[in-house]
Amino acid sequence: MTPPAAPPSAPPSGFDVEAVRRDFPQLHREVNGRPLVWLDNGATTLKPRQVVEAVAEHYAMETSNVHRGAHSLAKQATQVYEEGRQAAAELLGTPDQGEIVFVRGTTEAVNLVAQSWGRANLGVGDEILVSAAEHHSNLVPWQLIAEERRARIRPIPLLPDGQLDQDAYRDLLGSRTKMVALTHASNVLGTVPPVAEMTALAHRYGAKVLVDGAQAVAHFPVDVTALDADFYAFSGHKIFAPTGIGVLFGKRELLEAMPPWQGGGNMIDSVSFGETTYAPIPHRLEAGTGHIAGVAGLRAALQYLAGLDREAATAYEDQLTAYAMGALATVPGLQLIGNAPGKIGALTFLLVGTDPMAVAGALDQQGIAVRAGHHCAQPALAAFGLQAAVRASLALYNTVQDVDALVAALQAVQGAQGAQAR
Repeated sequence: MTPPAAPPSAPPSGFDVEAVRRDFPQLHREVNGRPLVWLDNGATTLKPRQVVEAVAEHYAMETSNVHRGAHSLAKQATQVYEEGRQAAAELLGTPDQGEIVFVRGTTEAVNLVAQSWGRANLGVGDEILVSAAEHHSNLVPWQLIAEERRARIRPIPLLPDGQLDQDAYRDLLGSRTKMVALTHASNVLGTVPPVAEMTALAHRYGAKVLVDGAQAVAHFPVDVTALDADFYAFSGHKIFAPTGIGVLFGKRELLEAMPPWQGGGNMIDSVSFGETTYAPIPHRLEAGTGHIAGVAGLRAALQYLAGLDREAATAYEDQLTAYAMGALATVPGLQLIGNAPGKIGALTFLLVGTDPMAVAGALDQQGIAVRAGHHCAQPALAAFGLQAAVRASLALYNTVQDVDALVAALQAVQGAQGAQAR
């Protein structure tokens, strides 16, 4: 097979991948004596120098706790913190920054909703629909609260190409459906489900929808208002920001009705032994001191992303993904898992007769970083009869040369395996 035409490095639309790459210091180091090819973006993205500098600046010159401080540094830190909240609101397309709750990441966001909204709204026999494409973080919290509340988890199955089975989804919806948990982009299959349409169907039955956007926000623009999502979560480290910081969007009326999940610190209004009252949202759901430096880094990352032509970047990634899928198809014995139309560049595959961990190890010797294992999405792999696979995942700073290096290394692995077999 001949791979499709490679995307240009600097399309006329204004996205210059080489200029972007200059902002990411880690792309210019070596691993095992080879230039680093970072294809583990599904696990975490690299950080531009602007983010590194923002975190360093916070710790070097601007360290302070936020809120309630009367001194200048507290006011300055609080301003940066709340500007980070506003940047997250703008990223997600909500005009109300009070709908943005800071959390440690997508996992904590889903747990917060499950433990607060779920405990208040789920009862015996209620149903939670969870797609079979979900990361464990959008399944296990629902299992925990379902067991406690005696509710029921019902999986939305996959089609052979990795799409969600929409006919099955329609059949699963009913009067007992209280929550639908959906990925916006699968970390294993790359599938981008029709979230807006699925949300509209769920709302007809009075169900709420939580969307895991961890793999989506770095790849294409998101508008929670257009999606009409009730909850939307993402992790900072998947969108060029530090680890340990994430965002939960929730519709104001839902957040205001949710009881606190954790107590103490930032979430209080007044405390006495007789009565404790709580702060308004979003602070009521943000107990304790937040990851202030993480928010400074998140703010810088979102400002960096906002400075790019997002449509051009998405088009570039789409072209690169198509090129990569075609190029991988030329590797003998390679089986790509998931080829749904419109998928993001999560390229999960097997090499026939080769252990996924061994493949990842061989690629590492060539300076190529990929992931191998179950990718915290065991039900998704199980749908294809697998327990483990290799995943190369693309980001907006990857290039045709990265893909070509991956393909050449995989062909070498297959060649070595063939020589051993002879």
